[in-house]
Amino acid sequence: MPTVGGHLQQLAPGVHTWLSEPAGHGQTNAGVIVDDDGVTLIDCLLAPALAAPLAEEIAASQLPVRRVVYTSSHVEFTGGSSVFWMAARYGRRQTSALLDQPANPAVYRALYPDHAQAFDDDFATRPVSHTVDTAAWLSPTVCALPTAGQQHENLVALLPAADVLFAGAMCSFGVTPNAFDGDPEAWADALSELAGLATTIVPGIGPVGGADDLLALQAYLYSCVEAGGDPSRVPPGPWDRWADRHLDAVNVERAAMLAAGDDGVPPSMLRLAGLA
Repeated sequence: MPTVGGHLQQLAPGVHTWLSEPAGHGQTNAGVIVDDDGVTLIDCLLAPALAAPLAEEIAASQLPVRRVVYTSSHVEFTGGSSVFWMAARYGRRQTSALLDQPANPAVYRALYPDHAQAFDDDFATRPVSHTVDTAAWLSPTVCALPTAGQQHENLVALLPAADVLFAGAMCSFGVTPNAFDGDPEAWADALSELAGLATTIVPGIGPVGGADDLLALQAYLYSCVEAGGDPSRVPPGPWDRWADRHLDAVNVERAAMLAAGDDGVPPSMLRLAGLA
């Protein structure tokens, strides 16, 4: 099992990101924004065991966690939510509906074998308490913005005064994204709308980046659409250096299925989850 961990990086006064190391699926980031009334978290990592060190860092400030923003329903971004059980939890309607369903720890153990011990049979996430369907100020500094692509409904968090966008699940820098229940083409289109919002972009997975990283992700997603169901047709590009390239098969297959009118989970993803 690789050594894993994370650390807080300050981006602006009162604005930090928790960067997981090494970056990859299961090793996600979180945003930590300090306002007068307490802390707003953007996502809350894969599991309670991974979220606990972040919670300890926040506790040292003696500030309560008032709000958690879920950028996606995926367990990579919601799995540590039980650690912050007193916070209000903001997410899209799709995220709310999916988190109201029972968790499947067996699938999580298959997808994240390095963290399998974090998913006992009683594992559960905290549900959405407030749905967000239009742009909404959650605090004097944090604006939640609806978007879509990584799933049918996503959120991002913009801090205009700090010139920072917490893109969460909508961005993966240096690591191949996973669009198994998203729409690669719609995702790529949505990134154009996010590009002009802030200079500093914090992805849900990978190092802090900017416009060039977002454009590379966009080009990759369009390449998956243009591959026509054949992963070997994804051309060379910046993604040649990315981790988790086995997910090409999932992304290309998902794009081809959507083009054919099929909104199902790609068989390649079912195999990764131990369901096929």
